[in-house]
Parts: sequence; C-alpha cells; structure tokens
Amino acid sequence: MKKILILKMLLVILLMISGCSVGPDYKRPDAPVPSSFKELKGWRQALPRDQEIRTKWWEAFGDPILNSLAQQVNVSNQSIALAESQYRQAQALVQLARANYFPTLGAGAAYIRSRPAGETSDTVNQHQISLNAIWEVDLWGKVRRQVEGSTASAEASFADLQAMRLSMQTELALNYFQLRTLDAQKKNLDEAVEAYTKALELTSNRYNAGVVAKADVAQALTQLKSTQAQAIDNGVQRAQLEHAIASLTGKPPADFSLPPVIFAPPQIKIPVAIPSDLLERRPDIASAERKMAAANAQVGVAKAAYYPSLSLSGSLGYLSAELATLFTAPSFFWALGPMALATTLFDGGARKAQSEQAMAAYDGTVAFYRQTVLTGFQEVEDNLAALRILDEEAQMQEQAVNSSHESVTLTTNQYRAGIVSYLNVVTTQIIALTNERAAISISGQRLNAAVLLVKALGGGWSAPEAPGVNQK
Repeated sequence: MKKILILKMLLVILLMISGCSVGPDYKRPDAPVPSSFKELKGWRQALPRDQEIRTKWWEAFGDPILNSLAQQVNVSNQSIALAESQYRQAQALVQLARANYFPTLGAGAAYIRSRPAGETSDTVNQHQISLNAIWEVDLWGKVRRQVEGSTASAEASFADLQAMRLSMQTELALNYFQLRTLDAQKKNLDEAVEAYTKALELTSNRYNAGVVAKADVAQALTQLKSTQAQAIDNGVQRAQLEHAIASLTGKPPADFSLPPVIFAPPQIKIPVAIPSDLLERRPDIASAERKMAAANAQVGVAKAAYYPSLSLSGSLGYLSAELATLFTAPSFFWALGPMALATTLFDGGARKAQSEQAMAAYDGTVAFYRQTVLTGFQEVEDNLAALRILDEEAQMQEQAVNSSHESVTLTTNQYRAGIVSYLNVVTTQIIALTNERAAISISGQRLNAAVLLVKALGGGWSAPEAPGVNQK
C-alpha cells in the first residue's frame, strides 16, 4: 500500500513538472505599419455594401469568360495542387508531433527451445506472449514546443497554399486582360487596314487621272503593308498568352482556344481598408508570421536538450514452458521499469550550437516577416499610384485621340482639294493610329493595376485558422 502511495505521488510530481515548457513564449514582433496609405489621397472608396473584396474577386470585373477560367484554375492548376499536397504533408507532421504525447505500445510472441550447458541438462521449451510500453515523459515541454512548431508550420503552409492560389488567379487575370487588350489593338489595326486600303484606292485613282505623282501611291501602299504587318505580329504575343492561360487552367495548349470577342474594359473601384488590416489579409504576410512562431518554438526545443529526459517502460504477459498452460494464472507476469533518467554531461558544445542556431533562425524569420510587410505596403502604394496616374493619363489620351481624328479628317480633305501632299495624310494617320493604340494600352494597364491592387490587398482572403491543424 505504501509503495502504491509513493507511486501516485511520483506520478503527480511528474505531471506538475510536465506542465512547464522551457523557451520563450511566442509574441508577434512589431512591424512597420503606417497609419494610412500615402497614395490613397483622393481615392474614391467603393459603395458601403462593397467595403470588402469578395472571395471570388475576379467577378467584380463582370466578365463571364474570366469567371469560368478562374474556376478552372482553382480546380485544375497544378501549382495549386502541389501547394495543397505540401499543406497535407504539414498537417501530417502535426499529428506526428502529437503522437509523442502518448506511450508507444507493442505486442510480441516468442517461442524458444534451448538446452542449457551441462551433461544432465534437459531441453527446455519456453512460450511467451507480452505487451510492452515505453513512454518518454514530456518534463520540460519539448514535445509541446514540437507540436507548437509543427502547428505553426502547418498554418504557414495553409497560408502558402492561399498565396499560391491568389498568385495563379492573378496571373490568369493579367494574361486574360492582356490578351483582350491585344484583341482590341488587332481590331484597331484591322480598321486602320480597311481605311488605308480605301486611301490607297483613292490615291491610285488620282494617279491614274494624272492628278498626283506615283510617289503618293507608293506611300499609301507602304503605309498599308506596314499596318498589315503590325496586325500579323500582334498574333505572336496573343498565341503565347492563350497558351499561358491553357497551362494555368490545367490544359495542354492544343486543347484550348480563346476566340476574340468585343471587349469593353470594365470600370471598377477596389475597396482599400486601413493599413493594419493588410497584416491579416495578405497570405504571404500571414505565412511569414506563422513561420516566426514555428521558429520560436524550435528555440524551446533546443533549450529542452539541456535538461534530463525521463523514460518509463513496462510489460505484462504470459510465460510458460508448456503451451497448454500459457494462459493460466501462474504463467502471468508483469514488470514496471526501468525508469530511466538520463542527461548529457558533455557534448563538445553541440547543444549550445543548436540553441544559437535556433535563435539565429528565429531572428531571420523576424527580418523576413518585417520585409514582407514592407513589400506588401509598397505593392499597395505602387498600384494605388498607378491607378491614379493612369486615370489622369487616360483622360489626356482620349483628348489626343479625338484631336488626331479631327486632324486626319482635315488633312484628307486638304489632300483631296490638292492643297497638301499625301505625305501629310500619312503623317496624320500614323499619329492617329499611334494615339489609338496608346489609349488601348493605357486601358489595359489600368486593368492590370486593378488586378495587382487586389493581389496586393490579399484578394478576398483573410487569415482564418487553418482547418484541421489546431484540432486536439
């Protein structure tokens, strides 16, 4: 009875000690967070019902084809599939770390036939079946720190998965809008080719009538062929973008086609929250923060190596010389122990080096986290500035397009009246075409900046608890 009481007291003491965890408790370090965005001045916020970016943020652009492609990226993109498999691996490592909380149980069965030394010794049979257990008590919180680190790593992996998903969605939207911009430029070039063809006919008729020199015909023909060449060259980049979109949606380029459509660039306003929200909304920042927590836990694991380890073991089973009497009461046995307490007295500085390595790794994750935060704010500011400046540029460019159209009309009428040479017409037409293509390009840049701003703000994601990680 006295032995049982001592055993119970020892168990209580062990449980009390095992409630301790060596190493620093994690606290998220400060990061440079401004009170407001510099480039947000004059930014018109979205309507009150649209203060949050939707999870399916691409739907804000109102393009059914883009919506369909984005869904295919979510389902079939192989980079996302790879990131998802890495997250599942991280979840499994959490469960592997938690397994160290529990004893290891084993079962065994054995048969031994032997003859001891000596002339009169008889052959001996021995039958045995047993259960064995061994448990390393988590006295100093080493296992808890390992679980804490694995959990944080899994949460970082979950954020990495969301970052990859957002990256692939963004790349799709950028490629799609660039392709539609090329379609608009191709349509513009085709219209120019049609106009230049009519101009060539006009010049040829005037030459046949003896009104103008043959040089005018050569200039008109040169302008027409040059524009046709530009229209053909447009197809190279379009084909490459179409192939890129096919790859993003998990299809071979040969099985994918995206025909030209009439495309009207949407006008959207993206809701921009306060800067501090960026720490929770960007998956790459969330990942960097979770990696800090994992590195902090590894500091505790390294410090736990300085303390002794305690392992308990025991077994019970049946042992008999005869198989018929194996499962009888006299054959039953049990054993408790050994109870082993072990510590390292000298390791040549290995534990100190491991501890210093863990601290240095943690400091590195802190620097990486702070730089990731700075990069996040920079990207938001960059794209806010791009949208603001491109909006102003688009207004000026629209005036330039209107003015160049008027110039073409006036110069063409002057040519017909014989006041100016055809070189004047060619010059004004080139200027008009250049301005039209610039306007289309600016429109595409505005769409790209809008997409990149959504990405910089974290898309429609926020930092939830990674599913399946913190379950006990």
